[in-house]
Amino acid sequence: MTERRIELNPATANTGRVVAVRGSVIDVRFEVRLPAIHTLLLAGEGGRIAIEVLAQHDAHHVRCIALTPTQGLARGMPVYDSGGPLKAPVGKPILARMFDVFGNTIDREPALDAVQWRSVHNQPPSLLRRSTSSAIFETGIKAIDVLTPLERGGKAGLFGGAGVGKTVLLTEMIHNMVGHQQGVSIFCGIGERSREGEELYREMKAAGVLPNMVMIFAQMNEPPGARFRVGHAALTMAEYFRDDEHRDVLLLMDNIFRFIQAGSEVSGLMGQMPSRLGYQPTMGTELAALEERIANTDSGAITSIQAVYVPADDFTDPAAVHTFSHLSASIVLSRKRASEGLFPAIDPLQSSSKMVTPGIVGERHYRLAQAIRRTLAQYAELKDIIAMLGLEQLSPDDRNVVARARRLERFLTQPFFTTQQFTNMSGTLVSLADALDGCERILADEFKDLPESALYMIGAVDEAKAKANGNAKPGPTQQASEEQAHVVDDA
Repeated sequence: MTERRIELNPATANTGRVVAVRGSVIDVRFEVRLPAIHTLLLAGEGGRIAIEVLAQHDAHHVRCIALTPTQGLARGMPVYDSGGPLKAPVGKPILARMFDVFGNTIDREPALDAVQWRSVHNQPPSLLRRSTSSAIFETGIKAIDVLTPLERGGKAGLFGGAGVGKTVLLTEMIHNMVGHQQGVSIFCGIGERSREGEELYREMKAAGVLPNMVMIFAQMNEPPGARFRVGHAALTMAEYFRDDEHRDVLLLMDNIFRFIQAGSEVSGLMGQMPSRLGYQPTMGTELAALEERIANTDSGAITSIQAVYVPADDFTDPAAVHTFSHLSASIVLSRKRASEGLFPAIDPLQSSSKMVTPGIVGERHYRLAQAIRRTLAQYAELKDIIAMLGLEQLSPDDRNVVARARRLERFLTQPFFTTQQFTNMSGTLVSLADALDGCERILADEFKDLPESALYMIGAVDEAKAKANGNAKPGPTQQASEEQAHVVDDA
């Protein structure tokens, strides 16, 4: 494990004294020179306690937030000014490595050398440098590429409550992207489980995608200051690959709600008056400072996919509302669809993308996406009638709509590479052309004589005929999910 690369001579450093310690908030008095906002201060034996200046109270006092645990810190202890802000390592040697918020390696591999250290506090690219072209970023996942295509250099959000599959979907995207993209993937874990980080590292190493990947974590057991800054550190790394190496970057953040939550904790500790539902009054500004650095420029693009936990599945929560405003695509995961065994559990009627216009995706794709939404919306309206009166009471036209919708729902499921060990089904990558072709043929009633289960958990639509003829037998998990889906839908 490397240590923070800060050269500090206590004899010549600007020195202050701890005045008060309240949890993670520390007040420090400086007699000679007051440190600037965002300056990193060091205290304790060997500078093991890192503190960031957040406010200047008067000519001699600053209020700071600790980025490390504060055990052992006491009033009167010396605090040293590092002379600069928190910095993150950048350069080719950071590839295939795992870091904490300070740039320390946490993967038990040899220490880094020949890297630069850059401030985590950077300005977004200017309007002159931003690219105005819009291009589709293919993921290989049918439900996303057809209905909510992602923008190259844009921001997409994965919205959902606990346990509906946000992290699994993010992990699957890493597998798919690194396979056919020559860019770099950066995974930023903000306030999530430590176990998930270790598992993800192991899976990426086993899949052989680690050489083009960087991982940085501030887990849920770390102080709010560290969780609040790890996103900025990840963006500094991403900006290096975009601006210096002119490579496309896929930045995955899990979970952006934990960034807002950490900001709320910091705000409360700093004594700021809470805003609506207890969130910090500066939430919009803090989120914008992070999100606006993710951009498509003349030198490359940072494409971001962010998991967003939605408290109590309430999409009117201020955290979800503020995040929505920054995104070019919103992918909403539905607990109901997950309970029916329809994975990925993407709700096609709640999800949206600004890319679904004829000028960007083309006339055929736009027309198909609208037809799919219309069919699924009609089915949703008919579900109450089916529940009360039964399918037989519907008109022939309505019965055809239901048959198409149920087949579309099953065709938009897909076996994932990251869940092979649980489902006994091989993962599949589906091109946009194959996904559109399959949806078009289902809407044209080409598969109306095949059972719905033949379209469940397949790749390209032609696999349905082989499956219906018994050439491809579903695994036990697949059969259980289908039975569950029928029970729920027919109830």
